[in-house]
Amino acid sequence: MAITTLSSREFNQDTGGAKNAARSGPVFITDRGRPAHVLLTFDDYQRLTGSQDSIVDLLGVPVDEADIELETRSSRDLARPADFS
Repeated sequence: MAITTLSSREFNQDTGGAKNAARSGPVFITDRGRPAHVLLTFDDYQRLTGSQDSIVDLLGVPVDEADIELETRSSRDLARPADFS
């Protein structure tokens, strides 16, 4: 896995090159010489995050297959009297 480091200026001037470099490994983008951002392919990102399902994916799961608990509080618990002072 190759690691590429680019300054913000280099990244702005050659975004396509940065995207190509990300296919071989992470691209560190620096601001004033300090790492500020990392560019990854989406596949690498999913591998790092464990491919967690999004809320959209979870909402599409049939109820009988869902293993999700949702705890909510009554809106009355959130209400407070108004302070007009």
